[in-house]
Amino acid sequence: MEEVKSQNHGEISLAHCGVLFLDELPEFKKSVLEVLRGPLEDRIITISRIQASFSYPCNFMLIASMNPCPCGYYGSKEKECNCTQEQIKKYIGKISGPLLDRIDLHIEVSGVRYEKLRNQKKGETSEQIRERVDMARKIQQCRYKDNGIFSNAELTPKLIQEHCRIDDKSDKILEKAFEKLGLTARAFGRILKVARTIADLEQSEKIESMHVIEAIQYRSLDKKYWGN
Repeated sequence: MEEVKSQNHGEISLAHCGVLFLDELPEFKKSVLEVLRGPLEDRIITISRIQASFSYPCNFMLIASMNPCPCGYYGSKEKECNCTQEQIKKYIGKISGPLLDRIDLHIEVSGVRYEKLRNQKKGETSEQIRERVDMARKIQQCRYKDNGIFSNAELTPKLIQEHCRIDDKSDKILEKAFEKLGLTARAFGRILKVARTIADLEQSEKIESMHVIEAIQYRSLDKKYWGN
């Protein structure tokens, strides 16, 4: 077990200033996944040994993918799921609430039928999306040049109060969401940071109510599968 934990810590530290992608998330051991909680919060990984403890930086972006059940068709409109409720519960149960709470965006991707692929309208090109992202990054770098950080993800609670202010309308929307979804204090800060990022992508100086609503939507998927 000690060797496995060391390997986990190594992968996390190697992802510093980059991306750690975990495919088929529930296929990892729960003990392995729980190791991520501290680094995601503190951006530091500590390895303890008998002689000493060593700390390494791990400011990384976690991206993970998973199916809703072992067969992959739970909730699908195209094909019937053949998993039992116990199998589904055990499968998604490997992902704990505290770990989910540390993931900013929860996105569900449904299967696409052939007809829709054939009739799909052209959207933004990769180049256009990259331009918007680059512009948002430049806005954030300029905004935080005196704070020693580079992005919204690095905002501390104090800096959130300074740079993620919302109006009364947005505040009421957020309050209702907390009551309905049972969100945590950690989720509050993460929603505001995501709303700030959405506003930056639209080059909006202020966080509008529509930005808050979109950010809240990215926090509601876990209630569909883990809320029961």
